[in-house]
Amino acid sequence: MTEAELRQKVAGLVAQFHKVRNAKQSFVPGTTPVRYAGRVFDEKELQAAVEASLDFWLTEGRFAEEFQSELAAKVGVEYALLTNSGSSANLLALTALTSPLLGDRRLKPGDEVITVAAGFPTTVNPIILNNLIPVFVDVDIPTYNIQVNQIEKALSPKTKAIFIAHTLGNPFNLDEVLGIAEKHGLFLIEDCCDALGSTYRRGAGGEPFGSFVGSFGQIATFSFYPAHHITLGEGGAVLTSDETLARIIRSLKDWGRDCYCGPGENNTCGRRFSGQYGNLPPGYDHKYVYSHIGYNLKATDVQAAIGVEQLKKLDSFCAARRRNFQLWKESFGKYEKYFLLPKATEGADPAWFAFPVTVRAEAGFSRTELTNHLNTHLIETRNLFGGNLLRQPAYLNIAHRQIGELPNTDCVMNDSFFLGTYPGLDKEQIDYTMDSIEQFICNTALKKK
Repeated sequence: MTEAELRQKVAGLVAQFHKVRNAKQSFVPGTTPVRYAGRVFDEKELQAAVEASLDFWLTEGRFAEEFQSELAAKVGVEYALLTNSGSSANLLALTALTSPLLGDRRLKPGDEVITVAAGFPTTVNPIILNNLIPVFVDVDIPTYNIQVNQIEKALSPKTKAIFIAHTLGNPFNLDEVLGIAEKHGLFLIEDCCDALGSTYRRGAGGEPFGSFVGSFGQIATFSFYPAHHITLGEGGAVLTSDETLARIIRSLKDWGRDCYCGPGENNTCGRRFSGQYGNLPPGYDHKYVYSHIGYNLKATDVQAAIGVEQLKKLDSFCAARRRNFQLWKESFGKYEKYFLLPKATEGADPAWFAFPVTVRAEAGFSRTELTNHLNTHLIETRNLFGGNLLRQPAYLNIAHRQIGELPNTDCVMNDSFFLGTYPGLDKEQIDYTMDSIEQFICNTALKKK
């Protein structure tokens, strides 16, 4: 048999294996866990992973090139740079703004970056690790995004950037945030790790939905961890339409190299032995010239191959998330006396990562009491990540500024949780969850009597 015939035979066997190994199981209330997230795939992802393994290229190769090209085209930017995680993507995005290639615009130690404390730590960590000062602004409930009317109060002569997430897939007010960034000459990094597929109108004129988040700021980041909208297992990406920023990010993720030749390539730049760099001797091998203090944050071609197939499913995944979100919203409608229900930012169409809920102060029970009850019924919940990061052990003594006491951030920490919207969830599981919540509320009300 030829290699092509063998590959085709292997692909057929992989499809058979998937059919046996991953046959759909019936949901059994009280026995089958209701997950908040999970990978959703079919034989195509397995076949792609095996195909890449048969190539045995291992590091970034043909599948990485295809995935990066397709992702950039989907979001609507010029460049997508694959990396090994969303956290690495955030590190690369913020560190890129400190590059000498940006001249006077580069961020320097002591400069300030506006962000929020109600979120995931790896949005804030790169600010701290680059010796910059995070400036924390409170969030709105029930959008869970930054209070835009507080941003200008947070500005100082040292403010150079805004770095915030589209919380749980709900775009922040891009009209307002972009306006402030442009008015004051600030960089905007969009953390889209929970928001691939969410859209927002471009401009303030009330245009129809259509522009994907990640296409608004100078840089955007995405995560492909199994809980997210598509998965590569681990993985992330940094997106930009700025050629200089793309060059910086590519250098930082490839050990800080000045050369942009890919793995296994030689002299793509055409100046491998002809340049003069720093105090190196003339003609020093360009593959070993370092213009940044960088890392090795590359992904593998096996991961990228999975991503190529996952990206083809993105639209259907997002449709399922929107559908599940609406089912939650309708189901929770009769319990609004107990819960604050989520609200999309005006002008946004979120591909919701999750369904966030905040227990009202007058509910008569706590968030923890309810989530404990759900846990005993095998229903997964999650808090809104770190709650108030400034109260976490790692952040108690960091250099920072904050605007006010951040009361809503503390409310999120104490009273908010979320349920899943991922495509593996269905109405049967949502109905079972709502029955469990109703049981809890009834039992709690009886106890109060």
